[in-house]
Amino acid sequence: MSSQDIPEENLPAEQDAHGAVSVADDKDPFADPGLPPHEHRVQDIDERAARRSERTVAMLFTLSMLATIGFIAAYVGVPHDKAIYVFPIGHINALNFSLGLTLGVALFAIGAGAVHWARTLMSDVEMVDERHPIEASPEVREKVFDDWKQGAKESALGRRKLIRNTMLGALTLVPLAGVVLLRDLGPLPGTKLRHTMWRKGLQLVNMNTNEPLRPEDVAVGSLTFAKPEGLEEHDEEFQTEIAKAALMIVRIQPDNIKDKRELEWSHDGIVAYSKICTHVGCPISLYEQQTHHVLCPCHQSTFDLSDGARVIFGPAGHALPQLRIGVNEEGYLEALGDFEEPVGPAFWERG
Repeated sequence: MSSQDIPEENLPAEQDAHGAVSVADDKDPFADPGLPPHEHRVQDIDERAARRSERTVAMLFTLSMLATIGFIAAYVGVPHDKAIYVFPIGHINALNFSLGLTLGVALFAIGAGAVHWARTLMSDVEMVDERHPIEASPEVREKVFDDWKQGAKESALGRRKLIRNTMLGALTLVPLAGVVLLRDLGPLPGTKLRHTMWRKGLQLVNMNTNEPLRPEDVAVGSLTFAKPEGLEEHDEEFQTEIAKAALMIVRIQPDNIKDKRELEWSHDGIVAYSKICTHVGCPISLYEQQTHHVLCPCHQSTFDLSDGARVIFGPAGHALPQLRIGVNEEGYLEALGDFEEPVGPAFWERG
């Protein structure tokens, strides 16, 4: 159907927007021919065609919403190690394929819907606006507002409620795909920073020999490093757990222990303290026998192991946490619980 087949009274009103037309002469051989006559689209003259276009745009926006929901479902439900065969690509990761396909469809459908809307339902009358000074006059500003209102009216956003609602739904759901991706930042820490592997009955194992420690294995003035029983270097979580559970084992003459709680939590002068410095988490490894001081090699924070491991020098903010220890029935050193405070540097949730 063309505009020639429609009675003149049914055609949309023409806008006087074609500008002046000049005629070529000797002085101006390249005259402006002006704009060609405007040709109406079938949607401009047939409301049924306009409604078909409206349904098409709404279908594309709805498809975008469904694809976004599919993206979220694939992210949650498709195993990350599953592979599928896709011709002609071959075997690919199922999760990556499903995420890329659904997100691509969601974005494409929004773009295609917007383009189809603009090409078939929004006004396509060509407008001519003469050049004007950079500084906008009140008349120009008023014209801009009038043009904006006219454009909003011609977009039919208020009248085409189906398009408006589905477009808003599609634009609202698509950002959820990015929100879901935040899950890859990792699970929330919860209380993991406050606790370690240590618990009552867990034996102290020598880091060097990988054997459980007996009291007689720890000599006065020596420094021994220990880990929890059952934690092996080939474990997937070894680095994460040892970074919190690493211990320093030192034997001090009970008479030289100044802190009452330290003495109560020790066994025959054997004390167990966190190896993780409370400044920035470096491993402490330097021990001075005569003073019972340990030194962090990173920033020289110094702790007195004979006086509750309090800070006597350096930037560390608080003492090293002590682990309460005892001896089990087999004669091996064991933990009597976890640290009573978080190990390592302070963090903002810390009470």
